[in-house]
Amino acid sequence: MEKISEIKNIFNNVAITDLHQVIEEFRTDDRAGVQNLIKAAEKKIAAYGKEKERMYGMFAFEREHGDAQYICGIDEVGRGPLAGPVVAAAVILPKDCDILYLNDSKKLSAKKREELSVIIKEKAVSYGIGYTFQERIDEINILNATYEAMRDAINNLSVKPDILLNDAVTIPGVKIPQVPIIKGDAKSASIAAASIVAKVERDHFMEKMDERYPGYGFAGNKGYGSAEHIEALKKLGPTEIHRRSFISGIMNS
Repeated sequence: MEKISEIKNIFNNVAITDLHQVIEEFRTDDRAGVQNLIKAAEKKIAAYGKEKERMYGMFAFEREHGDAQYICGIDEVGRGPLAGPVVAAAVILPKDCDILYLNDSKKLSAKKREELSVIIKEKAVSYGIGYTFQERIDEINILNATYEAMRDAINNLSVKPDILLNDAVTIPGVKIPQVPIIKGDAKSASIAAASIVAKVERDHFMEKMDERYPGYGFAGNKGYGSAEHIEALKKLGPTEIHRRSFISGIMNS
């Protein structure tokens, strides 16, 4: 008879799609440890099924526009920070996309975002990223800077989209048909994928800026106005990546 530790390894290493088979293989083993493994596996299967149902709902807008060959999700991150760029991502997922756990990037842990960003980039038909930096933000304001980053992200795709699914906005200066979706990053898989890629891209940039400009806590606050960041601003003054139009009130207080 196999040891419970050996059976545990089997359960832990089997693909979720083959878990039912393993459960049936050990169903008659009445040892408490094995029965607990079966119960945990059944919960895992139930959670997997629930997630597949959720993801089917996340592709509702993509199915609605299923006659389009290339459906592109657009989202941005970084409108609110005091420092660093606004970053936009454009992602075209394949028609047979099987990625699970796509969601508004703010609802995911940093670890999960990192994992999903790698998967999205590997499986996407194409993805593009656009940056608009602090000087341009100060020059044209954050809304126009956001639109600019979105246009750059679209232009950086390797294929031209047939339709854009946008998180809430209609991007000026773009001739491709657009569908603005309120809270789209929680409703559309394509927009959710874009939100994840954009968030991870910007986070990595701000972590590098933390090395270049120590003392502001950029690795942790990502340029947002945390108490630590504001205190450092008053003590050390602004860096090259600070948005002057965002910090004037802080520096004058």
